[in-house]
Amino acid sequence: MKTVIIVQARMTSTRLPGKVLKTVLGKALLEYQIERLKMVQLAEQIIIATTINSTDQPIIDLCQRLSVPYYRGSEDDVLARYYEAATLYGADAIVRVTSDCPLIDPTVIDEVIDYYISNECDYVSNTMDRTYPRGMDTEVFSYKVLKEAFKNAVELPEREHVTPFIYHRPEKYSLESVKMMSDKSHYRWTVDTIEDFKLIKKILSNLYPINPQFSMQDCLKLLQKYPEWERINKHIEQKAYGK
Repeated sequence: MKTVIIVQARMTSTRLPGKVLKTVLGKALLEYQIERLKMVQLAEQIIIATTINSTDQPIIDLCQRLSVPYYRGSEDDVLARYYEAATLYGADAIVRVTSDCPLIDPTVIDEVIDYYISNECDYVSNTMDRTYPRGMDTEVFSYKVLKEAFKNAVELPEREHVTPFIYHRPEKYSLESVKMMSDKSHYRWTVDTIEDFKLIKKILSNLYPINPQFSMQDCLKLLQKYPEWERINKHIEQKAYGK
């Protein structure tokens, strides 16, 4: 079985344009994320799925500099972009992460992949029943169900957000959740606004120079040391369908 991590990324974010290439300590957020994804043990490949728009050429330039495979597809039909990328690179299982999660922990991704492999389900995530900090979001599903979603999804949110067609049909697909022992879902470590970026910049600037392979637990310990940091983006509301 070939397991492929596919990361959707574009420059034209509505709330914070160009966010994936914003820099901390001279390095783009997407580069931090790629570094962390390369530490995942149970995936064979990383693909950056961006768009055919000329505005996304800087993402392609970064991929080429880092020797990371990429695919260019539709901006709005992200489901088609995922399906086409998965097909092109021969994926049997797809790990979906988004490019606004530069702190994502590779061990968390491995846990979700391992659960998928061990339980032979159609879809597993740590987002349906959220206990992980937002920013650790990981979904794993089979190429077979991705193909079915691509062929049958008609509603706009199902095309824009890739997996709603799957997880909204529990009668059709076997769905599983990976959860933490204690609920840490109130933490927001995703980058969608300037406030989000300010928090991520603080976390990266503190942890990365000491240990580039820092973990989710290291982030939690840092926020316990500086609890006031959580207020930086506590008021930000997640966009609809942003799980």
